[in-house]
Parts: sequence; structure tokens; C-alpha cells
Amino acid sequence: MGSTASGKSGTWRNWGGNVTVRPAREATPASVDELAAAVRQAAEDGLKVKAVGSGHSFTAIAATDGLSIRPQLLTGIRDIDRKAMTVTVEAGTPLKRLNMALAREGLSLTNMGDIMEQTVSGATSTGTHGTGRESASLAAQIRELELVTADGSVLTCSEKENPEVFAAARIGLGALGIVTAITFAVEPLFLLTAREEPMSLDRVLAEFDQLWSENEHFEFYWFPHTGNTNTKRNNRSAGPPQPVGRLAGWFEDEFLSNGVFHAAQLLGRAVPTVVPTVARISSTALSARSYTDIPYKVFTSPRRVPFVEMEYAVPREALADTLRELKATVDRSDLRINFPVEVRTAPADDIALSTASARDSAYIAVHMFRGTPYQAYFTAAERIFTAHEGRPHWGKVHTRDAGYFAEVYPRFGEFTALRDRLDPDRLFQNDYLRRVLGQ
Repeated sequence: MGSTASGKSGTWRNWGGNVTVRPAREATPASVDELAAAVRQAAEDGLKVKAVGSGHSFTAIAATDGLSIRPQLLTGIRDIDRKAMTVTVEAGTPLKRLNMALAREGLSLTNMGDIMEQTVSGATSTGTHGTGRESASLAAQIRELELVTADGSVLTCSEKENPEVFAAARIGLGALGIVTAITFAVEPLFLLTAREEPMSLDRVLAEFDQLWSENEHFEFYWFPHTGNTNTKRNNRSAGPPQPVGRLAGWFEDEFLSNGVFHAAQLLGRAVPTVVPTVARISSTALSARSYTDIPYKVFTSPRRVPFVEMEYAVPREALADTLRELKATVDRSDLRINFPVEVRTAPADDIALSTASARDSAYIAVHMFRGTPYQAYFTAAERIFTAHEGRPHWGKVHTRDAGYFAEVYPRFGEFTALRDRLDPDRLFQNDYLRRVLGQ
């Protein structure tokens, strides 16, 4: 199948609706060779190059007014190596498609984020993560990467081959090249039992270390303007499977968590004074439940209510203080926050620009309904997060720059030096990378 590269292009918007761009040219290559040729041609024509996946980043990390590469034809599994327990997948493959295909093969990723609409390359390049005591982000599960570099060559990297590139490119921000294939570690398909339970915020914070240590995966949502949370504990199970019933799943995951919640957001946006009351009602709407199913059906959930998000990783030991400060800020302000705050964890890893690089981390994600002013809330939250040496998610709203990142990432200089070597002319540059990585 030939490339659908075109000299004309329409306007592209991200899922959150807060980034709009009109590239000069689009390319939809059907092979790695076609992608490499498109990169070389763009360089000759003086165009910058960025790849864009499903658009689930809230930053302009994939935006360009040059050549926008769409990877939707670079999809599917290339190879499953059952001896090495790895799967190699094309970069444009949506995580949902990968998860379903792996399950059919009796395989699974070890850990996942909470949605699966992103492409594998977009998710890993921005540091997408779930929650886990020992199991880390999607990028930490990568065993090999293939990418097209600025001169149009195809580079393979792993712990043994080009290890200095591997150490950085697993979360490469699109700054080192265009990822074309990823090899993930996988394991035999297993079962998880999820236990969801309302709990007071005071109790969660007081018992957080115990809740974290006793569960393979622990997370919770705090509802601003209340002292309430909804907790979720995921642990491996011997079975048997006991999935959420179809009717119960529809009622709680679709009707309440999406339909009614969406209506509450619309009401809060129209009449901000009702937000605290709506928050108190929302925080008590879901009851305790348990279910057992295959991993992607437990880790992920449908998110149909549009929002804008900021998320920071702080040292895990700083979580309680950080969240108490955020609550105090909301309580004493006139902010009206109608979206729950999500809290997750990840163990330290060895990836240069991972938000968990060299430190055990806790993630605090703040959201606002799309179309609702979010700047005051996010500014206040970011002030608290940065006071604790927080590291923002690369694909979510933040205002930090290269000077800040050089202070909070011990291997920041290693990454920028590699970028100087792989892309000295900044073919993959855009305004976002100029801000977060410097010239």
C-alpha cells in the first residue's frame, strides 16, 4: 500500500481541544522505508517533522507547522517471541488493539495506564503510566526500540545495542527520532481482582504507606470540596473470573461514571455555585464492589467526559503533605472543582526522562471539564507540586522549562547531549520541545 503523503493539510486538534495546529504537509506512511523517505524529504524542504498519534496529550508535544506524520498504517503485531516473552508491535498500534490481540494469544503486559486509546509510541514517548508497587510505566516494559533518526536512517536500540540511546529513547518526547516499532516484555495472561471502596481522605493519607505496601496496585480519587475518596486495589488472583455483570457495569461505568457525571459537569460549568454540593453527591454515588478479570479489563476504564489535565510526579514520601496542601488551597479559595483528583504510584526506574527516574514516585492528577476555566486551579496546584520537586507528565498541561528540568532530572544533561548528537539541526524541534529541552 502506498503512502498517503499530501502537500495539503487540514487543521489538527488534540482530544482535549486545547491544542490546534495546521501543518504544511501530512504523511501517512505504510512502511518504515516510506516514513524514512518522508523524513529525508522534509529535511531537504526545510520542514520540521513531528509524529502524532491519537492526540491524547494535553501539551503541544506533537504539534508542528511542518510535516505531520500519521502512523495509522503502521499498526499490528510484527512478532511474538514466546521464548523471550516479548512482543514487537508497530508504533501506530492503539493500546486497545494490542491488549485485545495479546489476550487472544494468552499474553498480557504487566501493567497499564487507565485508558487505552493512545498509540503505543505516543503513550510510551510521553511517559504514560498506571499505578504499581513494583511494576512501572509502559516505557519501563520496553525491551527494544526501532526509530528513524534525523538523517533518515533506521536505528535499533536495546540494553545491548545502542544502549545509550535505549536509556533515553524509551521516553524520548519525539525529540530523538520517529519511533516505528516497540518490543515489549509480556507474560502469560493472568487475572486481577479489583476491590473498589469509598474511604475518607484522612484515613487514606494516614494509612497510605500500608495501603501501598499491601497491594500490587493501589490508587484513589479524592473529590475536592469533600473529605471523600474512592479507592481501588488491584491484586493478582487465582480465579475464577468474576467480571462485572453487564447491567452493573453499564450502570456504574457508563450511566453513573460517564452519563450522570457528564451531566454534573455541564451543570457545574453553567452554575459554579452548585459545584460543592454536586461534589458531595458525586463522592457518595459509587458503592464498594469487587470483580476479577483479565488485566486490561481491570486496569483500564472508559473515559467519555472530555477534560483538560495536569499531572505531576512527586517523591512518594511527599504525597500526603502535597495532597493536604492542595486540599487546603481549594478549601480556602473560591475555586470550584467538579472533577476528582487522581492519585497513583510508580517505582523508581532507569529511564533518563521518566517522571519516576531514580525515585519512587506518587502521581497527583488534577482535571477540569473541557470548556471550564482551568488556569487558576492549575496554577495553584503547580505551585504546590513544584515546591516538592514535582516532575510534570510530558503529555499534560504544565508551564515548566529546561532550566527547571535540569534541576529535577539527574540525567537531563545526558538526554540533551544525546539529542545534540542524533538531531543536531533540530529536525524534530517544535515550540514545546524548545521550551522543555532548550535550544
